This record gives sequence, C-alpha cells and structure tokens, in this order.
Amino acid sequence: MPYYRDEAIVLRTQKLGEADRIVTLLTRSHGRVRAVAKGVRRTTSRFGARLEPFTHVDVQLAEARSLDIVTQAETLDPYAGRMGADYAAYTAGTVMLETAERLVTEDKEPALQQYLLLVGALRAICDTGRPPAQVLDAFLLRSLAVAGYAPSFSVCARCGTEGPHVAFNPSAGGMLCTECRLPGSARPASETVEVLAALLSGDWDVVLVADERHLREASTLVAAYLAWHLERGLKSLSHLQR
Repeated sequence: MPYYRDEAIVLRTQKLGEADRIVTLLTRSHGRVRAVAKGVRRTTSRFGARLEPFTHVDVQLAEARSLDIVTQAETLDPYAGRMGADYAAYTAGTVMLETAERLVTEDKEPALQQYLLLVGALRAICDTGRPPAQVLDAFLLRSLAVAGYAPSFSVCARCGTEGPHVAFNPSAGGMLCTECRLPGSARPASETVEVLAALLSGDWDVVLVADERHLREASTLVAAYLAWHLERGLKSLSHLQR
C-alpha cells in the first residue's frame, strides 16, 4: 500500500460506522482528499482531536481504491480551538471551509492557491485580529478569482470602459457602465466599491478605516456574487451574522 505525506486543513468530518470518520482535507500538494480516519472517535485514539475542522495538520495517508486512510496526523496550527471560541470567527470560518470544498471540484487535483488562501485567512483571523467578516469577504473574492470568476470593480465587466461605475451585477461579473447596465443591478455607494476593490487586492489600510455601512453593503454584494457563481447556496452562509 503506497503512502504519501502532505500538509492540510481539515474541511469536514463525517461519522463512519461505530468508531471511524471520513475526513475531507484540502492539502497543499494533492488538492481535496477524502480519507478514512480509523478508530478516531474512540477516546484512546492517537489523533482524534487533530482531525477536527479548521485544524492545520501534517498527515500521512495510505492510498486505497476508494477512500485513502489516515495513518498519522500531527498538528501544525490548532486553529479549531481558537475559531470555536469566537462565534463571529467560527461562523465566518465555516463559510470559508464550505467554499473551499465547493470551489475545489476534483479530488486529488492540485489546488495550491486555494490552499494558501485558506491557510492565510485562518491565520488572519486567529493571529492578526482582523475582523472575521472582512477576512471572509476578502477570502471569498480571492477564491472566486482563483477559480476563474474574478470580479471587476475598476472597469466595466462587459465592455472594459474605465470607471468609476455605479451599477453592480453578479451575473455580469462586477461593475457595469451606464450603457451596459442590466435591469436589477445594484447601485452601491462609491465608498463600497472602494472597499470591494481593497478586499480583493488586500489593501487593509482602506478596509480597516471604512465606515460600517459600507462594509455591510460590501458583504451583501460579495454574498450575492458568491451565490451566483456557486449556483447552489452554502448551508453555512445562512448562519452568518452580517
């Protein structure tokens, strides 16, 4: 049975039988991996607590026909405990985990950028103290961009005309000029558009001084953009306090 080792973030766990779990991982080199952690629900398990959602782990897995098997797990960063201690961080984090699993569509296909974005977002919440809601919005915009759905905030998403523009439409890919504006498009404040562009580019100096109403409006537009491109809504998003 061949073995391989990788770094990973635990995305999700499911009960299997009386003592096992199926663990979904987003790994650095192997993309999304689903594996069985045998006996992990027993109190005597060597690595049960290390395979909880949010945990950053170094894992060894054995390749199998259907699901791989976790044979070793060492904690690199115990994000699970810190995320679980703060409701805002936890709810934002669960959206990140579900989004990462949905955007990485094929098992065992490398997804290094998505992995790095997720690790960076968890660190930003746990280690830098940045607001979870804005870390989430930045993560969602960047993850969608990596997946091929990059929004446009400075030029018209349809004709490429330089902005600023006043209409935002998720189905069109972002901001639209007056001539390209579609019925039903939102008309966000110019300050909100600046916040969105800053979230996408990582300009936290702009984000951290933004007015609360513009941050809330930006979050609403990010959620609409995510919902459009994922086609199916996220279960975790319904629990998020915006």
